[in-house]
Amino acid sequence: MAETYFAHAYEKGVDSQPRKTNIVASLVRDRYVADAVVILEHTPRRAARAVLKAVESANANLLNNSKVSIDPKTIRIARIFVTSGTRMRRYKPASRGRALPFEKISSNIFVEVAGEEKVKKASAEKKTAEKSASDSSDKAEVKAKKEKK
Repeated sequence: MAETYFAHAYEKGVDSQPRKTNIVASLVRDRYVADAVVILEHTPRRAARAVLKAVESANANLLNNSKVSIDPKTIRIARIFVTSGTRMRRYKPASRGRALPFEKISSNIFVEVAGEEKVKKASAEKKTAEKSASDSSDKAEVKAKKEKK
């Protein structure tokens, strides 16, 4: 059985509120990366670009940084969550010389993907060769027992 490998990406300081970004993240939670990319490319929300960037970054990290070759068809989004980032305090001028405060809220996006190692064809051929060898040895044992009788 193929072993599962993990990689992650962390997108910080996205200029979108966590509540809005989490809606987009929930669209692709627990999906294959190929499906998630198609969904995010066709999602008409501003946060979709940032989530897409994080998913593609995690996918690239898994394919490039793992020591073994990963099958791209098996890569899934294992975890994705959005947390609140830094808040910038700003002021808007108001009447009579006042200043009204407001905050610019940002988000942090964490994506972890999981993929399985490619099964080598040589090992599959080797297993079939081992099976046929064991089958032929079993036949030889049965033949030898018949001859003894």
